[in-house]
Amino acid sequence: MLRREVPPEHTVAYARGVEALGFDELWLVEDCFYAGAVAAGAVALAATERIEVGLGVLPAVFRNPAATALEVAALARMFPGRLRPGLGHGVTGWMRQIGAFPSSQLAALEETTSALRALLRGERVTVDGRHVHLDDVVLEFPPPVVPPVATGVRGPRSLRVSGRVADGTVLTELSVPSYVRWARERIDEGRAEAGRTDPHHLTVYAYAAPDRAALLPLVADGLRGGGGAGQWGELADPIASWREAGGSGDLPDAWLDALTVSGDGARGSLAALVEAGADSVVLIPAAEDPDDALAELGALRSVLS
Repeated sequence: MLRREVPPEHTVAYARGVEALGFDELWLVEDCFYAGAVAAGAVALAATERIEVGLGVLPAVFRNPAATALEVAALARMFPGRLRPGLGHGVTGWMRQIGAFPSSQLAALEETTSALRALLRGERVTVDGRHVHLDDVVLEFPPPVVPPVATGVRGPRSLRVSGRVADGTVLTELSVPSYVRWARERIDEGRAEAGRTDPHHLTVYAYAAPDRAALLPLVADGLRGGGGAGQWGELADPIASWREAGGSGDLPDAWLDALTVSGDGARGSLAALVEAGADSVVLIPAAEDPDDALAELGALRSVLS
C-alpha cells in the first residue's frame, strides 16, 4: 500500500519500486483530505507495466456513480485487467463534514455499487433509489475487460450487501484471522441470497514490517481508536481491558501475531490470513517515508517468499 501520508508526487517512484520488488498489487487510499485515488491510480498504472492497482476505497457518496463509472471505465480501457476499484461507506465524520452523509449508508453503498457495475458492463441504467437517481444513462466507452468492483466494509449487514452486489470485499487493517473467516461467512450469506456463484475476491489490509517494534505506535493507535464489528475476534476482551487501563504498555507478541504481518511471526501470520479466506493480503508499511517503506517491503518480501 501507498500510505495516505505520502505526498502524491512520490506515486510514480513508489509504484515502480513496488513492482520491481515483485508484488502483485498496489493499493491506494482515498481518505479526506489527502490525495485523490483515481488520479493517483492513473499515474501508478501509467508508470508500471504489470502490477494491478487497487483504489481502496472510494467513498460511495463522494461522487455520482455515473462520474465514478466514467473515471473507472477510462482507466480500465487504458489498462485492461489491471484495475481493482473499491467503494466504501466513507468515514462518518468526513462525510458529514462535506455534506454527503446519506439517509441510509447501506442503501447508498448497495445502490452505488450496483449502478457502477451495471454501467461498466455497458448496460443502460435507469434507477430511482433512496440515494442513486439515474435516467437512461449508458457509457459511450464501456471497458471490454470489466474490472471487479469491491466494497470496503466491516459489519454483518454491509458484508452481506457486499456478497449480494460486489465482486470482492476489502477488510481493514487489524483484522484477526477469526474475523476474516467470519466475514467470509457473512459475504457468502449475501451471495446465497442473490444466487451468485461467481468468484468473490477477499482483500485484507495488514500492518507489516520486518521489525515489529516499528509497528507498535500504529497498532496501539488503532487499538485505542477502532475495532468495530468483531474485528478483533478473541482478542476483543483483553484489548478492552488494555484500553480501560489506559491503552499503554507493551503489546503481547500473540496480539501482534494475530493483528499484523511482522517480525519472526510474519510468515505464520500471513498464512493464517490466507487460511482464513483472504485472497490478497495488502501490506501496509510502518514507515511514512516512501524510500524507507520500500526498504521495509523489500525485507518482508525476502522473508515471505
